[in-house]
Amino acid sequence: MTKSEFKYIQSLSQKKHRDAEGVFIAEGPKVVADLLSGSSTAPVQVYATEAWLESSAAQEKRDLPVMMVSEAELDRISLLTTPNQVLALFKKPNRDNLKLSGTISLFLDTIQDPGNMGTIIRCADWFGITQVVCTEDSTDAYGPKAVQASMGSIGRVAVEYTDLIEKLRKETNLSVYAATLDGKAIGSLARIKEGVIMIGNESRGLNQELIRLSTCQVFIPKTGGAESLNAAVATGIILSHLI
Repeated sequence: MTKSEFKYIQSLSQKKHRDAEGVFIAEGPKVVADLLSGSSTAPVQVYATEAWLESSAAQEKRDLPVMMVSEAELDRISLLTTPNQVLALFKKPNRDNLKLSGTISLFLDTIQDPGNMGTIIRCADWFGITQVVCTEDSTDAYGPKAVQASMGSIGRVAVEYTDLIEKLRKETNLSVYAATLDGKAIGSLARIKEGVIMIGNESRGLNQELIRLSTCQVFIPKTGGAESLNAAVATGIILSHLI
C-alpha cells in the first residue's frame, strides 16, 4: 500500500473529504458483508487480510476490487480502535427530494451523536422504514462511527439532509407524529402505514416550529426515575408501537 493511499483513506474520516469524493468507509466482516450483499451501495475498493479473503463473503464476490493487506497495514488505515480483517470504501448515494406520501419517514432534528444516528438508522431498517430525513446540522450518517452503529443498514435506508420545516410545509394531508414529553401516550395510538415520525435533539428535543407543524404529539410514559431516554432507544420504542 502506497503512502498516498494511506493518506487518502485517512482523509475520509472527515466529512468534507467524504462529500468531495462521494465515498464512505465501512469496517469489519459483518458490516462489509452486509453492505456487499444487501444494499444498493457499490464497493469502490476493499482492503482485506488473507483471513477475510478466505471467508464466504469474499468467495461469493469474486469480482470485488480487492487489495490484500497485512494486519499491520490494516491497523494503519483503520479508523477503529481494534481493526478487524477488512476495510472497504463504498460509493455514497445521492439522496435528495425524498417523497413522503405513501410511506413512513423518520425526521431527525439535530441528532448530534454518531452512535445514535447509526442506531436510529438500524432501527428504521428493522421496522421497514426506508428513508430518514435529517436537519442539515445533524451528524453525518456516513461518518465511520455512524456506519458502524448502523451495522450495514445504511446501505438500505436512504438518508437526506434538508430543511425539515420547509419539507413539512409542502405536505398538506400527511400525519406527522412529534416525539415530545406530553401529548398522547404512544401505546394508545393505532398502527400507521403512512406518515412522518419526528425525533428531536438528544438534549433539547424537537424544534418548536416542527412541533407546531405536527398533527399529533406523542410521549413514552415512564414509571421510574430516569429524566429522559436516549434518542435511539426512544425511536425504537415509538416505532415498535406505531409500526
